Amino acid sequence: MKFRRNAPTAIILAIVLTVAGAAFVSSRLFSGMTDAVEADQFRVMGAIVQTAISDAENKALARAELLADLPAVQTLLAAGNRTGLEAELAKMFANQKARHGVDQAQFHVPPAISFLRLQDPASFGDDLSAFRPMVVAVNRDRVPLKGAAVARSGPAIFGVAPMFDAAAKHIGSVEIGIAYGPLLAGLKTAYGIDLALFIEEQALKQYAQGVDPERMGEQNRVGRYIRFESTNAQLMAELAGAEDVAVVNEPVRYVRDAQGLVRGVLLLPVNSSSGTPLGVIAATADFSASRAAVSRSLIWQGVITLIAILVLCGVILVVLRGFLLRPLQVLGQRFDAVSANEPLAPIAGSETFPHEMQSFVALYEKIRSRRSEADKAQ
Repeated sequence: MKFRRNAPTAIILAIVLTVAGAAFVSSRLFSGMTDAVEADQFRVMGAIVQTAISDAENKALARAELLADLPAVQTLLAAGNRTGLEAELAKMFANQKARHGVDQAQFHVPPAISFLRLQDPASFGDDLSAFRPMVVAVNRDRVPLKGAAVARSGPAIFGVAPMFDAAAKHIGSVEIGIAYGPLLAGLKTAYGIDLALFIEEQALKQYAQGVDPERMGEQNRVGRYIRFESTNAQLMAELAGAEDVAVVNEPVRYVRDAQGLVRGVLLLPVNSSSGTPLGVIAATADFSASRAAVSRSLIWQGVITLIAILVLCGVILVVLRGFLLRPLQVLGQRFDAVSANEPLAPIAGSETFPHEMQSFVALYEKIRSRRSEADKAQ
């Protein structure tokens, strides 16, 4: 084994392995930080959607309770005056629909018979017991409830309040439904996230007879769901397919490329107040910035790692050759000459040799001096 050849190789290899290992650990740490950033983005996105839905539920219930407490409304419902009740509330409903996304308002008489739909006054008298358990529960237990449901006019966020007459006798209930469409559009405007609402097709066909048939078309069918609302149908079609939304019992997260961008997708289950699954809400935000940061980081880490290896290897080679290998080579050649009884020349530049090698220089000079004296004596 030659020290001159193998020592630099071993040191350079150690440098390469050490620097590359440090770069790898650094990249993993940065990747973990990026994952944490994206996890926080998912958390914020979920909080935004869930808070908006919770606020809509509270607003729907507040409006329903307000109507339930109006004496004129109580009197008209108790008297069974459908025409008078419609005349009393038609303008109010039109304003609420135009300004606040309220697209359904309905009065019921026990147990769950539709008395008046302000959005469809001509349709009344049907029994809602089979598919509106929240209405049944309110009229049975006489306590207000809120949550999602699929009604005749389609899915909405409902607040249902019991109604009593002036003598505190239970006379029925009133519900307010806030549409998902304006809610999702408002979230996109406020936060820049795109959303879609998927509702089970069977429930829509069975219960939502008042829905526009075009919404139930093939273009909106996604597996067993209908994409009922969407802020960007083409984008959501790429991000949330039939397999993605097939089973969503709890929040699901994933990242996918769509339309030239990296998008984070969050799927949230939509359940009724009783816990019955109704559908899925998909929300997506642009994750390109965090992913681009990872790519830039990997490129820069690669460049810095290569530069560090080249610089360190260059320094090591200069130091080894200038301060160790050359002196060792010179001393080795001189002592080989001593062993071979060849003429001994002085060591030029020996004063630059490391201090630790000066004793060998002194020994060589002593041998050379004695041999010179011996040659003269002959």
